[in-house]
Amino acid sequence: MQALVDYGFFYVINHGIDDALMKSVYAESASFFQQPMEEKMALHKNSSHRGYIPPDFEGFEADAGGKGDLLECFHIGSGVDGDSKNPVNQWPPAERFPYWKETMKSYYQCAMGTSKRILSLIALSLDLDAEFFKPDGSETILRPIHYSGRAIESKHGSDHGANAHTDYGMLTLLSTDGTPGLQICRDKDGRPQLWEDVHHIDGALVVNIGDLLERWTNNVYRSTLHRVLMVGKERYSVSILTNC
Repeated sequence: MQALVDYGFFYVINHGIDDALMKSVYAESASFFQQPMEEKMALHKNSSHRGYIPPDFEGFEADAGGKGDLLECFHIGSGVDGDSKNPVNQWPPAERFPYWKETMKSYYQCAMGTSKRILSLIALSLDLDAEFFKPDGSETILRPIHYSGRAIESKHGSDHGANAHTDYGMLTLLSTDGTPGLQICRDKDGRPQLWEDVHHIDGALVVNIGDLLERWTNNVYRSTLHRVLMVGKERYSVSILTNC
């Protein structure tokens, strides 16, 4: 686990997520994000933060003059609220997107299984029981993400697809379509900040830890600052943010 000490990021291959399922997730994601904005906004995120999130809505960065992210995404959870156990996910209409719901649910379950296996290895690396970390499905979020590849008119003037940030949870699994733009900064307190490209590896997932695991390991494992630049090309990715 030296990568978690030095970088906070690493690649995983042979992760157990079927390539055909991955392709289906990207196809369904593209079909949704290609809709007119008014159609997408009909599924705007609810009080449980499930549903569509438009560009320039989240990720405001004080150090960049309050600029918002230019990405758009969709939040999907386990299906129930952690406290009330009521259904909370939102779904595109089945008559227009007949495979969307089942495809995303299948990917969610597969990715959760991969997260659990990685968290078991992390627990063992800390001399803990393999089952020490128990991912909470109601707090774990699947995010299909779309970057348009072009600047939009933003009330904050942002030029970043995703502004510099650390993830807040335990573990993030990221799949990308190969379009560049993801960068990390290993020294988040350094000035000036030095950014490194995270290169795409076909078939691999990019995995990084979040603030929660950094705190639980007393800063031994690192929650690394990262961002996504606009590179003039459309970009799709799929992340799952796992929490315990």
